[in-house]
Amino acid sequence: MTTPTQQLSDAGVSIWLDDLSRGRLDTGTLAKLIEEKNVVGVTTNPSIFHAAITAGTDYDATIAKQAAAGASVEDTIFEITTTDVADACDLFAPVAAATKGVDGRVSIEVDPRLAWDTAGTIAEAKHLYKRVNKDNVLIKIPATLEGLEAITATLAEGISVNVTLIFSLERYRAVINAFQSGLEQAKENGHDLSRIHSVASFFVSRVDSEIDKRLDAIGTEEAKALKGKAGLANARLAYQVYEELFATERWALLAEAGALPQRPLWASTGVKDPAYPDTLYVTELVAPGVVNTMPEKTLDATFDHGVVTGDTVTGTYAEANATLDALEKLGIAYNDVVALLESEGLDKFVASWKELLADVEGALASARKAS
Repeated sequence: MTTPTQQLSDAGVSIWLDDLSRGRLDTGTLAKLIEEKNVVGVTTNPSIFHAAITAGTDYDATIAKQAAAGASVEDTIFEITTTDVADACDLFAPVAAATKGVDGRVSIEVDPRLAWDTAGTIAEAKHLYKRVNKDNVLIKIPATLEGLEAITATLAEGISVNVTLIFSLERYRAVINAFQSGLEQAKENGHDLSRIHSVASFFVSRVDSEIDKRLDAIGTEEAKALKGKAGLANARLAYQVYEELFATERWALLAEAGALPQRPLWASTGVKDPAYPDTLYVTELVAPGVVNTMPEKTLDATFDHGVVTGDTVTGTYAEANATLDALEKLGIAYNDVVALLESEGLDKFVASWKELLADVEGALASARKAS
């Protein structure tokens, strides 16, 4: 009997863990997940680093060292996060080698306060890439309108990118266009396209959280029947976009030059509503060539009792379109929902980053006093 996580891998889904900390690296728990639960990559974000750095004493020695060296709070956080990511890249290096760089990837995000600053994002992406200095790192850039140009410019430098915070199908099309433009420029710049990798992080559960709230406010039987369906419908239609835009003549030319497609990555796959199965955003989004990045709770649930029935995406597009149409008919405006989710998502990351800055500032001050 194979495990559900092995079945997912066999169905073409790469399992990445949506978490990283010094503790996971030092205690070997991350290595164990690679060995036992088919984990082949890691994603991080500002909220994950805030939780890791402010919980426990794992970073006290580094903070004390930085305080003694007179480092600023920004430099201290940069040192901590890039060191964790570089060490995780080393841990995943055998996976990267075995998959020719497709998996074994570790993501680190640009400072979220730069989400609306194209030039600042490009500079920070290069800075992070240079500091981590590992082939299997992915630099995470939010899919804001300002971010699209930064995605193209970063890829054009030969740097692999994880595009994050995608909620809408229209924006996803723009992300794929930015990716393909980046590869076209990278080719002109003389880069080996087979070494440039990218994923597009399409968020799932937050769509249901927002739309379910609106359906509850409407309160009719028809509205209630649509609860928990929008997130999957949106993601499945994103896969249709992926299939369509990687079957064009434009893409064929890039593929001929050695380029690999930008894989869809399902993000925000932890279930927010306890009424839904805890593996909903995993087993219902199985398709070849996707990544599913899971919080550990979702990974454990999937490993324990996930029922993997093969591809649950291809061939669902008519039904997915019908779901979104039914929501529009009820007065739930898709464009309004996705714009709100992007704005809230960015606000959350900026808030986490500011809290992290404040907490590390306090820790540095304490360390200086203690010395």
